[in-house]
Amino acid sequence: MTDNPLQDIAQWRGRPGPSGIPSICTAHPMAIEAAMRCTLPTELPLLIEATCNQVNQDGGYTGMTPEDFRVFVEKIATRIGFPADRLILGGDHLGPNPWKDQPADQAMEKAEVMIRAYAAAGFTKLHLDCSMGCAGEAVALDDTETAARAARLAAAAEDARPEGGLPPVYIIGTEVPIPGGAMEEIEGLELTSPDAALTTYEVHREAFTQAGLQEAFSRVIGLVVQPGVEFGNHNVIGYDPDAAQDLSNALPRMAGLVYEAHSTDYQTREALAALVADGFAILKVGPGLTFVLREALYGLDAIAEELFPGARAHRLRDVMEASMQAAPKNWDRYYHGSDAERALQRHFSYSDRIRYYWPDPAARDAVAELFDLLGDRDLPETLIGQYLGALYADVRAGRLAPRANDLALAAVERLTQDYIFACGGA
Repeated sequence: MTDNPLQDIAQWRGRPGPSGIPSICTAHPMAIEAAMRCTLPTELPLLIEATCNQVNQDGGYTGMTPEDFRVFVEKIATRIGFPADRLILGGDHLGPNPWKDQPADQAMEKAEVMIRAYAAAGFTKLHLDCSMGCAGEAVALDDTETAARAARLAAAAEDARPEGGLPPVYIIGTEVPIPGGAMEEIEGLELTSPDAALTTYEVHREAFTQAGLQEAFSRVIGLVVQPGVEFGNHNVIGYDPDAAQDLSNALPRMAGLVYEAHSTDYQTREALAALVADGFAILKVGPGLTFVLREALYGLDAIAEELFPGARAHRLRDVMEASMQAAPKNWDRYYHGSDAERALQRHFSYSDRIRYYWPDPAARDAVAELFDLLGDRDLPETLIGQYLGALYADVRAGRLAPRANDLALAAVERLTQDYIFACGGA
């Protein structure tokens, strides 16, 4: 049986080539295509992850099951010529979170069905997250119960994985905000202590052993910790290597493991590289990808209005506002302040909860109309400088075609390149 390409990620730092890997956490087809285009010329495989709320047996907020998501990604790969054997699919926060308002036994049964679906669909990187309490339980469970439930889900995944398929690798731990990110401005963070990280590791090892899953535990490759990075609606907490040094120094005491860093969106290229150098070898990015894509789409929206005033019944931004107002559940409880402040957050928050609305039919139609209107024509450099300034230099230098589709993809590629550079894949 061929080993999972991530099985030995803890040894990558000691050999030539990449020393970490970006984790692309998005279901937006343009963001996925951009990540594929960036990764293709590198030595890295491409890790694409879906969350429990985004993709599950009930469809999640994307309407996709794990099998649907796999087919969706593979179709994009086929279209642009990205090799299927370089794709790694992952599942994030797999546990009872989507059903935590139900009693634990019911929620865990549904979590088992979900992780079986992920494993059966060929997802080979699985984050086990059973830390949240269900109906009638504390908000956060203790390490022992969390680990016991994680082992239960690992057993389900092992049972459901396809015969002859790659054995999955597992991620444990969950010292991050709930799926979807923080809900407010972040003033400070408490880093995971080395003792807490070691305890999480040992308690999970014991739980797997008691469940007869020693071999599966040998495929635990990562531990989710809080290294001191996060973003809220308005601000970003940057990585401080000095503050994380004790946590980094504890990693060699967990043989074969790396740290997985969540919420690395909006970190600088230098901060991302420092994270990888300190052992945070898996860098997860999600809202940041669709944030820069939204910037590009809104810039193109403005360019279209300059070139073809009144040609559309509604501008893209107006369509997105109407979609969010018609279905406020994905932003209403996350955004605070006056009506004007909440209006600003709907479109420009770092949390990027507008990403939930791109799959809406009205949004898809508006984006399609925008690209149809702009077509394959070369857009004026002066308008690119005005509304897509970050891409202007590449257009002027001839490195980037001044066309709508190329510009939108390039916005995501620029961000993805920061992650590839940080992981040593450039």
